Amino acid sequence: MQRLGSHAVGIEQGSLILFSDYLDGGAMWTGEGPRELRRLVEFSEPFLAPPCVQVTLSMWDVDQKHNGRMDLSADMVTEEGFVIVFHTWGDSRVARVRADWLAIGALRSEDDWEVV
Repeated sequence: MQRLGSHAVGIEQGSLILFSDYLDGGAMWTGEGPRELRRLVEFSEPFLAPPCVQVTLSMWDVDQKHNGRMDLSADMVTEEGFVIVFHTWGDSRVARVRADWLAIGALRSEDDWEVV
């Protein structure tokens, strides 16, 4: 559990189309080559500490003739941002994916003291 010691709590959210591989015959659609994609997300302002980040699938367009396999996660979470990781394997053919994310964490406050 993450305890927020600050009275200033920040919530930031966003939505990101990770890829549209059916348009250009990319690896996720053809089922060949690297099947992992990483996209950096930068927060509009830094949190006090790494926030709690939730990533969800908001759109997934897959070939119906193959198994739909995927893994979606947040990696390398820092005060400034994180990396969305999408991974598929086997015979899955993924045309496009959109991910939504939500970050919740403590923010710096004007009342915070910095002891030097």
